[in-house]
Amino acid sequence: MSETQLRTRALASVEYAHQSEKLSLETSGQTIDGADHGVAVQAKFITPLDPVIETADGNRLPSVPVPEAHRINLLKHQAEGRPYHPSPTRPRGLSRFDVVEAATAAQAEQKQEAHAAQEQQTQADHESTNSRLDEAIPPSHTHPLFPPLPLYGPPSLFREIQCATFRTTSFFLSNAFLVVIVLGAVFTSIPRLLNNFWLWLTFRSADTRRPFYEEEKRRANNRRLQEVEWTRKQKRATPVKAGLSAFPDDTYEPLEGGPDPLICDIGYYARRVGLDVEEFKVQTEDGFVLRLWHVFNPLEYTPAAQSEREPTSSEVFTSGRSGRQGHVRKQYRDGNRRYPVLLVHGLLQSAGAYCTNDDDSLAFFLCKSGYDVWLGNNRCGFNPEHSLLRYSDPRMWAWNIRQMGVLDLPALMSRVLEETGFQKLGLVCHSQGTTQTFVALAKEQRPDLGDKISVFCALAPAVYAGPLIGKMYFKFMRVISPAMFRMFFGIHSFIPLMMTMHRVLPGKLYGAMGYLVFSFLFNWTDTRWDRGLRDRLFQFSPVYVSAESMRWWLGRECFANHRCVLATREEGQMEDVEDESEEEQKEETMAHRQDRGRTAWYDERVPPMALWVAGSDDLVDGRRLLRRFARGREPYVNIVHSKVIEEYEHLDVIWALDAVEQVGKEVRDVLWKTMSEEAKTACRKISGVVGSDPDAEPRTLRSDEK
Repeated sequence: MSETQLRTRALASVEYAHQSEKLSLETSGQTIDGADHGVAVQAKFITPLDPVIETADGNRLPSVPVPEAHRINLLKHQAEGRPYHPSPTRPRGLSRFDVVEAATAAQAEQKQEAHAAQEQQTQADHESTNSRLDEAIPPSHTHPLFPPLPLYGPPSLFREIQCATFRTTSFFLSNAFLVVIVLGAVFTSIPRLLNNFWLWLTFRSADTRRPFYEEEKRRANNRRLQEVEWTRKQKRATPVKAGLSAFPDDTYEPLEGGPDPLICDIGYYARRVGLDVEEFKVQTEDGFVLRLWHVFNPLEYTPAAQSEREPTSSEVFTSGRSGRQGHVRKQYRDGNRRYPVLLVHGLLQSAGAYCTNDDDSLAFFLCKSGYDVWLGNNRCGFNPEHSLLRYSDPRMWAWNIRQMGVLDLPALMSRVLEETGFQKLGLVCHSQGTTQTFVALAKEQRPDLGDKISVFCALAPAVYAGPLIGKMYFKFMRVISPAMFRMFFGIHSFIPLMMTMHRVLPGKLYGAMGYLVFSFLFNWTDTRWDRGLRDRLFQFSPVYVSAESMRWWLGRECFANHRCVLATREEGQMEDVEDESEEEQKEETMAHRQDRGRTAWYDERVPPMALWVAGSDDLVDGRRLLRRFARGREPYVNIVHSKVIEEYEHLDVIWALDAVEQVGKEVRDVLWKTMSEEAKTACRKISGVVGSDPDAEPRTLRSDEK
């Protein structure tokens, strides 16, 4: 090896050490006993635009800007005397179809590049020692809907001062913002309170105008009977007389009862309906630890030991793990297995939102129907946890909807499939959960996830923005610059005072305040809810979310500006023009249809979809998504079910008194119809599904189900 080659590689080694320190957990002076704890080794690209940092001790650090990831990999390869072939990224201005074509062409040319690799390395070895090593790094191209996240290096004096500054300013400004919202909610509720007071003075009740008033009274009376019966059984330990049982199903006798203490514990509410819950921990590919709740029937399933519910690996869908029989799989024999269904929650919520309506909760309804129900929680949630990072580290909070889709969703799906032993699962999502799924399945993200999903059920799909985005307080967030947004809301969790109030306020007061504030923010009402359970509904929200995530939703650069999760404002305007012209012409040329295929979000790997749209939803525009599918803009998407419920608002799809009739039973049926024949043979029959349960009464399918 020549002297020039030695100098070039020595220089690369020095630069690599500097870049490694820049991306490591701690600086070299802060490492413990000189160990390699958290030292950055290289970047791993989950997708071409989603790199994570691998450390020497086998852990992961969250995503970093693409150029920084390419640089550490380039320098590592240069120091080792190997050529570097980065993954292709999307050039600005190219369509999604062009990106896929470019990636395919790159793979076809890979052999030619490998053949020329030796010559390239020889030429590189003869470069001058003054040459820039980052010249081989591909230019940085970012998706206009997903701008790069900030890069926070390891702890330093400057970074600590920066964090302290943002913590101080955001403490006062974000809490002031929250106070303004609370005052606005109180002020706007005054007319309603005055009207109710007037009705009371005139010996009338506003509740009689509610659409389910009689049903609410019946359920409230039934809950009182259950409380009395539970108390009597606990005190006397004697059997209840025949004919006096208030419990609807003897098969699922409650394991908890009495007056509702309003606590944030889905296990407690599961036991009230004869079920139970175990918690698994799942590690994402960038090191976050997620909570995955498994709902089960305690009469037929024994929970796993704590050691079996810990994170197994940061890798997902690996062949070695998929061959392992999980604890769940071992307890069900073929012919009596339960088909896995993963439920993912919405913005500022946890998966507990699916468990608040007793037997009418979607999670409990599906479990009692015969499915194996898993509840997935996104990163941070109620208990922020990472394999390396601490709560105070800003890198713990440098993520948005892209990371939840590309990293959280695969980790949750992988663990469910690992534990149950199935090749596919049913995926049911609400609001933001649908957003992260629509993002993850896009052909330039992780379209291979579609091969693991038998059907994607989207409840109140959040793809296009509704009219609510124009409200004054949302406009304020969109007007201020990114730097000012961070001054207002910090670089850590978004308004953490909400979580503090969640911990210290009594459940009834917190539930009332939660409804008041969130109904003011999002135009929700409790018109179709069981008001007797309303305080319980808000015990599982809000959760910790990052300020960067809220900036993606409401800031000036992303969703609030483009009003779509996968199309820019310009692309949306082109869709509007095309729709208007189609109404006039009523015809489409073949070339036009092919062009639409080129701009589609999804390819042939996309799973079947079923959509339930709330017709009175101001937060998102589900009708526009249905129109996109109806116009043929997604030729590979198979819509197996679609329904617009005109009177429903955003949360009614999971909380309305008739949600089981309007949504739950249809979700149950769609999950069964889209299962593979092999899975149907291995699984037990689903209660209530036509063609599955021989004792079920036949029902007529609507036109959109045929």
